[in-house]
Amino acid sequence: MMVLISLLTSRVYAQAKPSRSFESHGQEFVTAETQRAINRGLAYLADNQNADGSYGKAGIYKSNVAVTALAGMAFLSAGHVPGRGQTSAHVDRSIDYILSRVGPTGFIRRENANEHGPMYGHGFATLFLAEVYGMTPKKEVREALKSATQLIINSQNKEGGWRYFPDGREADVSVTVCQMMALRAARNCGIAVPKSTVDQCVEYVRKCQNRDGGFRYQLAGPKTSDFPRSAAGVVVMYNAGIAEGREVERGLEYLLRSPPRGDLLRDDPHYFYGQYYAVQAMWHAGDDYWRAWYPSIRDELISRQAPDGSWIDSRINIEYGTAMACLILQMPNNLLPIFQR
Repeated sequence: MMVLISLLTSRVYAQAKPSRSFESHGQEFVTAETQRAINRGLAYLADNQNADGSYGKAGIYKSNVAVTALAGMAFLSAGHVPGRGQTSAHVDRSIDYILSRVGPTGFIRRENANEHGPMYGHGFATLFLAEVYGMTPKKEVREALKSATQLIINSQNKEGGWRYFPDGREADVSVTVCQMMALRAARNCGIAVPKSTVDQCVEYVRKCQNRDGGFRYQLAGPKTSDFPRSAAGVVVMYNAGIAEGREVERGLEYLLRSPPRGDLLRDDPHYFYGQYYAVQAMWHAGDDYWRAWYPSIRDELISRQAPDGSWIDSRINIEYGTAMACLILQMPNNLLPIFQR
């Protein structure tokens, strides 16, 4: 596999544009071993949901809306939608919890929570509501989604991005990508999102790309590239309809310098966040990229799964690591609209 990635990296540097033949089909990549790992991960999430429908047992990420949303999306990726599927009750409880955390302004967060960057939680929770919209008879979903989306639109800062709080003061690439994914999902299901909001967001992310193809954290400050936010930056380009061009090519080139291989990046504090976006980037990029990347991250994640079916993330919590790993492994299922090509 490493030889294949090395060959692919060399080929990409010589290409005029990425290959986009899209001949890959999901089932050829989801091996029996992969499905067993997914099933064990989903079983862990099912067994560890809090009574109120949330996820996260303790600490600052207890009952966190982002972790709850990601766990809900992990079930959706397996086809377990509200009212239908083996774990549909867990999805329903996750929806109810997210709805219960929508404030008067549309801000979705757990009251009195001291978590890092509540706009992360808001973005993932909004994305989750958009993904379940149309799958559930709960009328509250549409109103919650509309108000949550409007909060994102209203809090965009003058640079075109977002940061930790919906105050329109600062911006960084990581939070901005999270809001952009939520906006795209909301627009996909008919919620109004101004074109100018999307255009300004894309321009902000473009300006944050460095010469090496990676992305810096903010416009002002060190021009240092980093794998997790660079993967996120490439995904924003694809989600904005920018499938070709030098920005995308350079971004993919940067990511291919850090392929999954068991040791590289596995101790990164943002490991799951980075791989969550990287696998999306490779899925959009096309067959050559996908065929080289997915089997490597698939095998790496399977090797890292704990005996109880979970994946450990020491920075946030086990439920977060498990939800992210399940989402990455289930990318070939192509069931969630936000991940579809």
